[in-house]
Amino acid sequence: MFKKLINAFRTFLSGLSEEERNRRKRELIMAIVLLLAVIVLTLIESRVISFGTHIPISNTVLMFILININLLLLILLIFLVFRNLVKLFYDRKQNIMGAKLRTRLVVAFISLTLVPTTIMFFFSMSFINTSIKFWFNAPVDKALENSLKVGKKIYSHIEDNNRFFLKRTCYQIVTNNLLRPYKANDLSRYIQIVQREFHLSAVEVYSADGKRLTYAVTQELEDKPFGIIPPSKLKEDGPGKEAIVTISRYIPEGELVSSICSIPFGKKRENAKGMLVISILLPPDLSDSLAAISKGIREYAQIKLLKKPVQVTFYIVLSIVALLVVFCAVWFGFFIAKSLTTPIMELAKGLEKVSAGDLSYTIERLADDEIGMLVSSFNKMTDDLRTGRQQIEQATTALERQKNELEQSRLYMEIVLNNISTGVISINADGIITTINKSACRMLSITQESVINRYYANVLAGQYLQMANKIIKRIKDDGKDTIEMPLRLTINGTPRSFIVYLNALRHDKTGQFMGIVMVMDDLTELERAQRMAAWREVARRIAHEVKNPLTPISLSAQRLKRKFSNLTDDAVFEECINTILDYVDIIRNLVNEFAAFAKFPSAQLAPCDLIQIIKETTDLYAEEDSLITFSINAPDKLPLLDLDRQQIKQALINLIENAITAMEGAGEISITVRHDPVNMKVMLEFADTGKGLSDIVKNNLFEPYFSTKKTGMGLGLAIVSSIIADHNGKISVQDNKPRGARFIIELPV
Repeated sequence: MFKKLINAFRTFLSGLSEEERNRRKRELIMAIVLLLAVIVLTLIESRVISFGTHIPISNTVLMFILININLLLLILLIFLVFRNLVKLFYDRKQNIMGAKLRTRLVVAFISLTLVPTTIMFFFSMSFINTSIKFWFNAPVDKALENSLKVGKKIYSHIEDNNRFFLKRTCYQIVTNNLLRPYKANDLSRYIQIVQREFHLSAVEVYSADGKRLTYAVTQELEDKPFGIIPPSKLKEDGPGKEAIVTISRYIPEGELVSSICSIPFGKKRENAKGMLVISILLPPDLSDSLAAISKGIREYAQIKLLKKPVQVTFYIVLSIVALLVVFCAVWFGFFIAKSLTTPIMELAKGLEKVSAGDLSYTIERLADDEIGMLVSSFNKMTDDLRTGRQQIEQATTALERQKNELEQSRLYMEIVLNNISTGVISINADGIITTINKSACRMLSITQESVINRYYANVLAGQYLQMANKIIKRIKDDGKDTIEMPLRLTINGTPRSFIVYLNALRHDKTGQFMGIVMVMDDLTELERAQRMAAWREVARRIAHEVKNPLTPISLSAQRLKRKFSNLTDDAVFEECINTILDYVDIIRNLVNEFAAFAKFPSAQLAPCDLIQIIKETTDLYAEEDSLITFSINAPDKLPLLDLDRQQIKQALINLIENAITAMEGAGEISITVRHDPVNMKVMLEFADTGKGLSDIVKNNLFEPYFSTKKTGMGLGLAIVSSIIADHNGKISVQDNKPRGARFIIELPV
């Protein structure tokens, strides 16, 4: 039991700070010292108020000192109790962990101790009052007074008898001159006669200088030294005085009550020649009783003066004991609460540490009770968690390494996918688009954010959705893993041609369908280049086959005109010859255009300022026609581009000619230049305010020999497209808002 209390006290102190631990130790030491002080002072007070005390100082002064010390102790105890209660209230108000439990325990202990302590206090006060009244009641005073009177009467009777015997004996000694030296024997005989006649215990005769001359004693005092009366006692009466002095001498046989008187010389007492002493022996029991009565009366008188201080002292001692019980209850409540809350606080602190990731935190087990088992369980839990975390960290490290490898593989595949010209799109088994590379976004003119992690049916619409559903159903149902098919789409109003390869993804072991990968190539530019090459071959052959007969026809017509124009006045002949010559010129011009288209020179690239080329080209038209206005929006600085100056100028002239024709000779042409440093290209937008273009016209606008003009050959925009393609650029057409057409040219930086 004692060991458990020691362990609990250790637990109580271990949960405190150093300052709080020292303060608690001081309070415990103070309580022990206070308890010892109360015990010691109570013992001293019991000695003070007991009869027969031998304290060397005044009892009254000592009692007041003890009262003051008790008051100081009482104040100290009140302070300790009040301080602990205030501390408890403050902790509870600050919501310190364990304060509520300490409050409940302290209140419980105070409640358990206060009632019996209060009852004990009031019963003790009643008992003290009753006891003090019993000690100092009137019958006791009367009995002590009567006892004192009895003792005084005994001593007075003895003194009266001694006085009578002294006078008679002294008279005979003086009358018979028995003090003369030569009558010493007579004096001795007479003293013995007196002793026997009056039944005295002792009769003594002393000279004037205090020397005992003779004496006579009873048989019981024979050979018993009872001492010589000191000369100071003999002279106490003084020479020549009538008074008789009575003294007491204590011997083993009892109290010897002696009366002393002087023996005068003649009739004048002042001429005393000696001293006569007559003694009566009181029995020891009577002597002790009379002495005890006398002493008791003196001590009772002294104690009676301390009645109120003693009563107050007892009240204070009772108050100290009661408060000490309350303090012990408060302290024990703190002790028990702390022994419970300290491990709980340590557990709470440990849980905070564990939740913060510190699994090395352990709690010292200071007891073998249930709390100790809980602490051991917590330590085992943290140890298991630490072991588990180490295993998890090892597994996480391995998974992190695998993840990094997969991430590197993914990044590598993403870089590869983003840097190939082929478009790649993947769809999982649920129809969610999971992958789309930049080439696919560029081909379809969409952004990755708008399609990634979306259901394909929410992205596609119309005939494209129906076609996608058929393809996916065909792959799932027929079990066909690969499908190759051409695909034509209109992207931003521009028809595009694609070749699409669809591959089903299946699990290696189970063969379960996991999704589709679609690989697509844009064949639009390839088809256009093929068509351009075919048209150039056609133009070359036409120019070759047609140009050869034109010269003989032209020469023949001119010869006929010179030969027969003077011989005939027929207007029909003249008109026919002129018609032949005009159409030969027209055909020759057409053949020259075919030849120029077929033999279009390759671009000679060199660093050029695009804005300067634009200004030089527009300046030509600004001077010729004031009805055409140009608006150029370009940045202050633009990087130099690798261009063929003449070909780019030719392309701009063709675009301006077409715009003037579309605007019927009057309107505004807007040229906007933008630099895209991220994609490393320059955007040139050429917009007019003409009649605009239909979708059919926009789809075939850059085809050779396609024209909306009655007199055009349809090669102007085809040449523009060929020039832009030779510069590794792109050209497209859109509607201009609110009217007209907008050509967009992309040139690489």
